[in-house]
Amino acid sequence: MRIAVTGSIATDHLMVFPGSFANQFLAGSLDKVSLSFLVDRLDIRRGGVAANIALGLGRLGGHPLLVGAVGTDFDSYRDFLEAHGVNTRWVHVSTTKHTARFLCTTDDYQNQIASFYPGAMTEARRIALRPIAEGAGGLDLVLISPNDPEAMLRHTDECREHGYPFAADPSQQLATLGRAEIRSLVDGAMYLFTNEYESELLLTTARWTREQVLDRVGTWITTLGENGVRIESAGAAPATVGVVPDRGVVDPTGVGDGFRAGFLSGLAAGLSQVRSAQVGCTVATLVLEARGPQEYELDPDTFQKRVDEAYGLQAAREVEPIVQSIRQANEDHHVRGYD
Repeated sequence: MRIAVTGSIATDHLMVFPGSFANQFLAGSLDKVSLSFLVDRLDIRRGGVAANIALGLGRLGGHPLLVGAVGTDFDSYRDFLEAHGVNTRWVHVSTTKHTARFLCTTDDYQNQIASFYPGAMTEARRIALRPIAEGAGGLDLVLISPNDPEAMLRHTDECREHGYPFAADPSQQLATLGRAEIRSLVDGAMYLFTNEYESELLLTTARWTREQVLDRVGTWITTLGENGVRIESAGAAPATVGVVPDRGVVDPTGVGDGFRAGFLSGLAAGLSQVRSAQVGCTVATLVLEARGPQEYELDPDTFQKRVDEAYGLQAAREVEPIVQSIRQANEDHHVRGYD
């Protein structure tokens, strides 16, 4: 299954605040906030939604095509992604701007305050999908994740024009998009990804009912945090998949990206949507237990055991193709020197 993952490619600066953000805000003074948080940890990690998802797909044995825009500071990041099975041939390199930066502070209650510098990402609107599809021998799915808004709209229009199946994942960009833009990004999607808050924001801004959205997409997948994942399609009863219990929360950054990588890997392996969501939830928990969106470990035996513990022996048996893909990917990456 040839999957092109479009969206942001960034470097993450992740900080930890030892306390609660809520205790620092004064009631009645929120219109003139001037705060500085003294953090006790800083981690600089590779990130960006598209890169996180593409890396996850690569580590799960896929060979995704990463589509986005970066700066000339991308070389070592490119080597890392390529070593883990990600095809970066169609990543656009800006000659004037740095790769995007994500700066995020997380408090002790997993609340986050973040800023994002787009940098080279603004040039993603220059990327056309048709040459990529022709060079790759076709595209089975294009994931359109948070990116330069004009790039997201362009990629969506191209998918409809050329008949490329696409998945809409507007996520963080929903807050900056208007009614017509959101409708354009969603209409005709084979899959729509949101979290619970984003689903309500989408309905409110687009002025659609839930039924109207389901009439326009194939399947709507909503992540519900600790309550798991909801899968909805028009004319079918919703299905809910529970989470994989964590063994200690470390960092929530990139959890949703991990879920998407696992879900799409399951579909590519021929699993059902429910089973694919279970694969996604397993990856999401592994991300939650690591610091940074790409630092989690994928051991095939441990992965299958976690599936067994959360969803039962039958589920563990049915994800065997994923387990074998992880095993092969680990061997390939070890040979390349990135174990």
